[in-house]
Amino acid sequence: MPEAQPSSYHIPVLLHEAVDALAIRPNGIYVDCTFGGGGHAKEILSRLNENGRLIAFDQDPDAQANLTADTRLTFIPHNFRHLSRFMRLEGIQHVDGILADLGVSSHQFDEPSRGFSIRFDAPLDMRMDTTSGQTAAEWIAHASVESLQWIFQEYGEVTNSRTLAALIHEQSQHQSIRTISDLKSVIEPIVKGNPHKYHAQVFQALRMAVNDEVGALKELLDQSVPLLHTGGRLVVITFHSIEDRLVKQFLKQGGEHEQSTDPLFGTRAVDRMQPVNKKPIEPSDEEVKRNPRSRSARLRVGVRI
Repeated sequence: MPEAQPSSYHIPVLLHEAVDALAIRPNGIYVDCTFGGGGHAKEILSRLNENGRLIAFDQDPDAQANLTADTRLTFIPHNFRHLSRFMRLEGIQHVDGILADLGVSSHQFDEPSRGFSIRFDAPLDMRMDTTSGQTAAEWIAHASVESLQWIFQEYGEVTNSRTLAALIHEQSQHQSIRTISDLKSVIEPIVKGNPHKYHAQVFQALRMAVNDEVGALKELLDQSVPLLHTGGRLVVITFHSIEDRLVKQFLKQGGEHEQSTDPLFGTRAVDRMQPVNKKPIEPSDEEVKRNPRSRSARLRVGVRI
């Protein structure tokens, strides 16, 4: 199998910072939750010896085209929210590090048929996994006004979310909103400020809702703690304030989601995490210049204690 060229599919963000943060042991076991173009995976593999192992997840069927022939790499074509299940299936009890680069790949933005970008006219799809689940068009058709308002307010930070939700809901009762141009046409009368920014906020909110991105992240965080060896690292790159806040609070609270009752010491946390850095690591000016899509990236690191 020829070696993939990650840069043609997706430029990995904070590449060296993220892999450095894993503090890789050459013979360790690591998880790349978002394989994408394989950029982070390639760097991890370069630091492993012949006994090391990398488990890579990606629910997007297109990502499989970037796989390389490496016996140390096991690819799981599913959402990382199923992390624990597939680790059990692989016979793995603990790993040394977990990396998740959240958000959308350049390939997904640049492929018109995926429906992620406002630059093209295409079916309103937005699914990361094109083989299952509701498309954005189907999600809109069945969503309540309250649901629409909430996602536009919370995920898109749209200032007139109530008006926007009411308009989309009303129009969806009379006409199908099936394409990107359909949606842009419906909301055109109430666009506030910069149209490009407004449309981007609306599309971001819909994408996050369609793929349940926040729910998947919560499940990943909960599953990561018991899976990590003591000293193991959790490295997460976020591109949205809600996701960054979730990771920050998770690490700040020590990942104390599981508890046990001890007859001598009472109730105590079973697994604990602690942040490695107080502030997130951000891309350098040089990286942002080279890859403008990295601008909003924030990297946080936790260690299992």
